[in-house]
Amino acid sequence: MKKGIRMLAEGGLTIALSLALSYLKIPVVGLGGSIDFVMVPLIIYAYRWSVWPGLLVGCAFGTLKFFLAGGTAVNWQSMLLDYSVAYAFVGFAGLVRRKDGLLPVAALLGGIGRFLIHFVSGITIYAEYAEPTADFFGMSIATPNAILFSVVYNAMYMLPNTIIAIVVCALLIRPVKLLDRF
Repeated sequence: MKKGIRMLAEGGLTIALSLALSYLKIPVVGLGGSIDFVMVPLIIYAYRWSVWPGLLVGCAFGTLKFFLAGGTAVNWQSMLLDYSVAYAFVGFAGLVRRKDGLLPVAALLGGIGRFLIHFVSGITIYAEYAEPTADFFGMSIATPNAILFSVVYNAMYMLPNTIIAIVVCALLIRPVKLLDRF
C-alpha cells in the first residue's frame, strides 16, 4: 500500500514539474514544436516505476499540457497524438527500469517513443502541409513527400529535446539513485 501511495504522489509531482517546465521553452518551427526540459521528469518517473505508470503519467501530462500550456492542434486527432499519446510514449523509458547507469538510455528510449508518435501524426494528420520544399530556420530543404517532411520537421525539435534529456539524465544518475533510499 505504501508503495502505491508513493508512486501516485511522485506521479502528481512529476506532472506538476513537467507542466512548470513547459513554460520555459524555446520555440523552434513555425507550425509548432519547442525545445524544453519537460521530458526529464517523465523519464525519471518511468525509469523509477516502469513502463505502465510512465505511460499513464505521460498521457496525463500531455493532456494537461494541451489545455493548460497553450497547446495547438488542427483537430481532436492531432491533439490526442501530439500531446496525450506522444507524451505517454515517453513512458517507454521505463523499459530499462532501475538498471544501474542506464538513465541516459531511458532518455533515449523516451525520446524515440515520442518522436515516433509525432512522426505518425506528421504523415497522417499534417501530410497536407508537406510542400516540395520547406523553410526550416531559413534553409530550404527538399521535402517531396509527407514522410520526409515529417522526419525533417519533427527532428528539428525532437533531436535537441532528446539530446538535452540524455545529457540531463546522465548528470542526474546519482541523485536519482539516492531517491531509492527513501
